[in-house]
Amino acid sequence: MKWLKRLGILFISLCLLGVAGIGGAYLYVLPDLPDVATLKTVQLQTPLRIYSSDGKLISQFGEKRRIPLNIEDIPKPLLEAFIATEDARFYDHGGIDPIGVVRSALVWASTGQKKQGASTITMQVARNFFLTRDKTIIRKVKEIFISYHIEQLLTKDEILELYVNRIYLGQRAYGVGAAAQVYYGKSVNELTLPEMAVIAGLPKAPSTLNPITSATRAIARRNIVLLRMEDVGYISKQQYQQAIQAPNTASYHGAEIDLYAPYISEMARDYMINKYGEERAYTGGYNVYTTISSKLQLDAQSSLRDNVYAYDMRHGYRGPQATLWDATTEDASPLDNEQIVKQLRKVRPIQDLIPAAVLHVNEQTVEVVSRSNEMHTLSWDNIKWARAYISDTKQGPAPKLASDILSVGQQIWIRKVEEQWQLAQVPQVSSAIVTLNPHDGAVKALVGGYSFSQSQYNRVTQAQRQLGSNIKPFIYTAALEKGYTLATLINNAPINEPDTRQGIAWRPKNSPDVYGGPTRLRVGLAKSINVMAVRALRMAGLTATRNRLIDFGFSPDELPKNESIALGSPSVTPMQVVTAFSTFANGGYLVKPYFINKITDSNEQLIEQATPLLACDKPKAQPEVDDKWAETLAALSEEQGIEVPSHQEQDNHSCSNTLESHGYATPIISKQIAFLIRSALNSTITGGGNWGKGTGWNGTAWRAQSLKRKDLAGKTGTTNESRDTWFSGFNSDLVSTVWVGFDDHSRELGRTSYNNNEGRGQLFGAESGAKTAGPAWNEFMKQALKGVPENNITPPAGIISVRIDRETGKLTKKTDYTSRFEYFIKGTEPTEYATDKNDESNIFIDNSKESDLFQ
Repeated sequence: MKWLKRLGILFISLCLLGVAGIGGAYLYVLPDLPDVATLKTVQLQTPLRIYSSDGKLISQFGEKRRIPLNIEDIPKPLLEAFIATEDARFYDHGGIDPIGVVRSALVWASTGQKKQGASTITMQVARNFFLTRDKTIIRKVKEIFISYHIEQLLTKDEILELYVNRIYLGQRAYGVGAAAQVYYGKSVNELTLPEMAVIAGLPKAPSTLNPITSATRAIARRNIVLLRMEDVGYISKQQYQQAIQAPNTASYHGAEIDLYAPYISEMARDYMINKYGEERAYTGGYNVYTTISSKLQLDAQSSLRDNVYAYDMRHGYRGPQATLWDATTEDASPLDNEQIVKQLRKVRPIQDLIPAAVLHVNEQTVEVVSRSNEMHTLSWDNIKWARAYISDTKQGPAPKLASDILSVGQQIWIRKVEEQWQLAQVPQVSSAIVTLNPHDGAVKALVGGYSFSQSQYNRVTQAQRQLGSNIKPFIYTAALEKGYTLATLINNAPINEPDTRQGIAWRPKNSPDVYGGPTRLRVGLAKSINVMAVRALRMAGLTATRNRLIDFGFSPDELPKNESIALGSPSVTPMQVVTAFSTFANGGYLVKPYFINKITDSNEQLIEQATPLLACDKPKAQPEVDDKWAETLAALSEEQGIEVPSHQEQDNHSCSNTLESHGYATPIISKQIAFLIRSALNSTITGGGNWGKGTGWNGTAWRAQSLKRKDLAGKTGTTNESRDTWFSGFNSDLVSTVWVGFDDHSRELGRTSYNNNEGRGQLFGAESGAKTAGPAWNEFMKQALKGVPENNITPPAGIISVRIDRETGKLTKKTDYTSRFEYFIKGTEPTEYATDKNDESNIFIDNSKESDLFQ
């Protein structure tokens, strides 16, 4: 019996010693134990995401990819796969599995190796959030005590949710949401059972068990996971047998981008880094919702690309990208098809251009193979454009045979156009397009160049280029404010006067170099007559005009103090130009462009909300009405049907009373002046006169008539030697500016020509705002306004319409092709008749007749 008593004493002593040891260990590590209460409010590091205004993902920034999910949003089989593999007794223990701990200790004691084993899911949460992965006894002790605290603080489901969202699963994916997207391009709800098992098998070794880089090991690990699920009873034998037969379907999927708009996403990224710092911006889980419309952005991108392709094709073919093999030499040994494709796959596509190799050249067709190993035949209609490029001003003769253009063995570029493959080349010309909502300055579309992968230079906001004739509406604005009208005659004659400010005899010329004598201001602006703009500047005064340009948002440092300003010598960005033109579209207000509508955190809680300046008048104060008077008005309304006014009447440019949180844009010109300039810019498109009677004329933007809308207004712009070309135009709801030029300021856009058989060149014309930038604007607005009703504006108060003589700008009693209605600010209309001063005809019309707006 004594040995039993001694054995009991020994057991109790060991127990006490164990308890004392545990207590001592706890006291030893207590100072280093973290506050696990922080898990209640833990913020998982999630990437920065940029969205369009309609919720399409534009871009994602940050090294860690994570899509946090609530546990109820995660499929039960996926959770069971992790439990079966990592901790089958998860819901039964208190955070520490004694059997696993003892086994780990025995392994260490018997082998002397510090191998980790039997870590529960709770212990892995403790390690992932608070500890390193060092395999030491002291770390294991800390892990046990932290796990115990976690179990006291959180429910099992809360612990499991933290685990599946935090665990690293390879390929920069943290958590099951990101892993599902990275490996399968799916949400977790779309995963199959075998795919879930692959993901659940990754925590053990995310690199060596990766289904992309180590497919064989990943499949073997997947089958182990499935076997454990069957052993635990989560799946049936039949489900197991079916699942282990499934092939490996994993492949790398980048961020699930819905809308590729790299220039605007880079602007948003810069904003977030400047405001929050790089680390916080990339890991804070911010969601940035831009003002970009996904539809308009796609329209802008396709319009810009198609336009630069068209320019490039007009100027000739610069030859193949490379020669893969020389088929002209006798000892040439062509590559086999596999080798050709392997070479092509080393070349990355650029935008919609695909690398291809020429296999056969027939009389007027060419057979090629693309990098995706697809065979295509290029028809004559899709290669005959390729006259040889000689210079920006000269191209070779039109080809007659396919062999005049291409040879076997060449690597070329092809692009798909209307379901047909076309010979193409990477454009050298640059371009930019930006679109604003003129009522609040929201950027609706922005493309800073042809290819972001080739150049991250954002030409919308960074390129300072001469404005050319796009400046003329602002010159004429200053003239109208000094007393000119749209009917004022300005002498369209050569200027030979010296410019005392420059100290030289400045002789600006028209383009073309033709002069027509006294011409109405409306015609001068619509036809972009240079000498008339200079004379309008002189009338308004150089200082007053410069001040006006500054009011429109142009930098004073870029405005020369000489008359060249009238022809567009100032350097500006497309963003400045589109902002200035918005003033004519919104009734005279200078809006401030903005591209971020709101910013939310990872829980979609609002962090920032844009409060743009609105292009309208601040609402008038509401009259105070005492309760007794209000009751009387209500009684009158009910008994006698009298309408009770609820607020004071506002004009067309007043803001809603519900927008008090917003600011109000500064009115920089009167509504009347804005209307008159808009009317004149409409004539730039529609022209004027009666062609049948020989009095018709075209404005410089006549190509925009193809849109068949009467509510458009616009202005072309071309600088000296065609280095920069512009088109800016608008309707009531969209203002867009297009720029086309070379990043190299010294390079001219040139002209299009061809050589005939005698070797003499015939010019097709110099590049210009109308020919080079205009088509992109036309195509964009055509797509943007498809299905949108016309929105002609009503003349504001203070505008009257008078019938004038087209030749003199004076009043007329005639109603034939020699006359037209013209708009005037009341009090500035002509008082003399061009013919009979005793004419009694009615020379005024009702301002509300919108049909008279753009005649």
